[in-house]
Amino acid sequence: MNGFAQHPAADCGCIGCSTSQAAAASEAAFSRRRFLCTTLGTATMLAGVAASSGGPAFAQSTLTPDEALEAMMDGNKRFIAGQLQSLNEDLSILKAKTAEKQEPFAAVLSCADSRVPVEYVFDQSIGQLFVVRVAGNIATPEITASLEYGIAVLGAKVLMVLGHSNCGAVKAAMEAKPVPGQIGALYAPLWPAVNAAGNNLETAIDENAKIQATLLSRTSTVIAQAIQEGKLKVVAGRYDIATGVVSLLGEAR
Repeated sequence: MNGFAQHPAADCGCIGCSTSQAAAASEAAFSRRRFLCTTLGTATMLAGVAASSGGPAFAQSTLTPDEALEAMMDGNKRFIAGQLQSLNEDLSILKAKTAEKQEPFAAVLSCADSRVPVEYVFDQSIGQLFVVRVAGNIATPEITASLEYGIAVLGAKVLMVLGHSNCGAVKAAMEAKPVPGQIGALYAPLWPAVNAAGNNLETAIDENAKIQATLLSRTSTVIAQAIQEGKLKVVAGRYDIATGVVSLLGEAR
């Protein structure tokens, strides 16, 4: 991947911004991301040491990446069947166990859409998933930093980039209409998927999840190293709002 493609004739939506400015901002953001990915590895490990005198807590250390992914997908089957087990857990005990530390076995980059209740979708409870959310489930530097923390310090074994049906952010990027405030900043990271999918919204949603997963696995030194060492699996997924089904779209390497 050599950066984000520019959507033809698209406007970023911010007052006074031109298409050329949006393209320049996109390139600058990608450069910052590359810089972040070369420096944050040390920072996150230091954060882990500072958080605990015993060093980073590698959560669910008995789970392999494959087993962690299986646990998520099994939870989704329970969600679809209306047989949630997480709601039966004693929340007071869970709160007590997680008051001083967190040990999530998986990390999820999800859209901010209120119709995507990530913990419910995978039938998980307090402290089990490290969830990072942003409209369009895009891997900005801040999002990448958060996920690196969840992997390098907290020890998540699987990272899923979760897109969803009828995503408003992807749809807005396809239409490229002027929008108020900073909303237009979401457009540029979504253009590669839009360009790849043409005018097909659902295809663009899937492409975006795969592109963001690949971006994370290749530009983050922390994530790339975890994959290389067999400690992490990065996958793209799609959540169907109507049915509740999560479909795997492939593994990023």
